[in-house]
Amino acid sequence: MTDLVTFGEATMRLSPPRGGRLETTPSLDVRVSGPESNAAVGAARLGVDAAWLSKLPASALGRRVVAALRSHGVRTGIAWTDAEAGRVGTVYEDRGAATHGTTAIDDRAGSAFTTVTPADLPDGVVESTDRVHTTGATLGVSDRARETALDLLEAAGEADVRRSLALRHRDRLWDADRTAPADRVYREAFDHVETLFVSRSEARSVLSCEGDAVEIVHSLRTEFDLETVVLTRDGAETGAVAIDAGAVHEGPAYRVDSRDPSGTDDAFVAGFLTERIAGGSVPDALELGAATAALTGTIDGEAAIVSREAVDAVIADPSALDR
Repeated sequence: MTDLVTFGEATMRLSPPRGGRLETTPSLDVRVSGPESNAAVGAARLGVDAAWLSKLPASALGRRVVAALRSHGVRTGIAWTDAEAGRVGTVYEDRGAATHGTTAIDDRAGSAFTTVTPADLPDGVVESTDRVHTTGATLGVSDRARETALDLLEAAGEADVRRSLALRHRDRLWDADRTAPADRVYREAFDHVETLFVSRSEARSVLSCEGDAVEIVHSLRTEFDLETVVLTRDGAETGAVAIDAGAVHEGPAYRVDSRDPSGTDDAFVAGFLTERIAGGSVPDALELGAATAALTGTIDGEAAIVSREAVDAVIADPSALDR
């Protein structure tokens, strides 16, 4: 049985070499990335039997996406379309460290994933796994992707499969053509999951939550009848806090000068879910998630290209991040 199934869109991420800018660069680095595929890659590299469900065109770029994920041990369940009937979504990025951030330009219109339906995906996959995971980014891609994600989560719940959602809100995905605003869609999705991952800034700006981190996780758990809420701090604050079955747990904070922080949120989710799938406690899951995120931030790219041995070394000795 598969340990973890994620569902979402992977895009081709095009960015200048380190230090360059889109408006002047003569070349672009190409990476495959998406919050659900990143989480699957991180979990697979930490030892989880992970699968990723999506829809792609049967083109060179569609095959490149699948090859990239399979190279890290992720199994894939893909609905293939004719190359002429869709495309792989593209994101152009000016990558930056935490001091000046990363800016992105989305080019996803007409991507194959925007048309995905439950009938496109393999039967029985979400009902025969330990956990199913998706994100708010998938809910924002298109109304059809949102409906499919909610159908998959509902099917998993009926099979007593654990379900999680990472908010991963992106303003640029929610345009005037959407039939429902982001906050309403997210609140609907919360009825279909037991675990929510959210950043403090998202909780405040998207869900209108006020107070400190502990007050926010209490509020979200109570309002939406969630089992577990995991909140990552941002800005000058570090570390994560989680509430599970009414008990609050503080995660460790690793001090690291991130080279590329763009994949750290997905890496944290990968580490947290890996520990929970193995039967570990929430405090241990916070620790594995934080160490995985910290190590991922020291390398370029969004995916957690790490090993379990390296992450365990960080947990045992945080100074390993400086070597």
